[in-house]
Amino acid sequence: MGVMWNRYEENIEASEGGIPVSRRFYLLLLAGFVLVVVGIMVVFVATVLSGSGSINGGAVVFIGPFPIVIGVGPDAAWLVLFSIILAVLSIVVFFVMRRKTRLFGD
Repeated sequence: MGVMWNRYEENIEASEGGIPVSRRFYLLLLAGFVLVVVGIMVVFVATVLSGSGSINGGAVVFIGPFPIVIGVGPDAAWLVLFSIILAVLSIVVFFVMRRKTRLFGD
């Protein structure tokens, strides 16, 4: 078991500085989350301090080719239109790739 554990450790070790690759990955992931949270906080504080402006918001979640759209404000219609276009394009690409695979057998 000790030999297998040593091989496992060798596989996750990076040759640069002896820092495990997984540790660098998690540090970058954590840094990304921190930057997103800080950005949200900056936008929130700027909005509260300015006191003016309109509320717009929206989100699109794709589950396969099917979009789930949530939108508030005057630009919500554009968000719905954009998500429908992306859904249709993803279905078209799926069928084109399926046909190509069936014809050429790759």
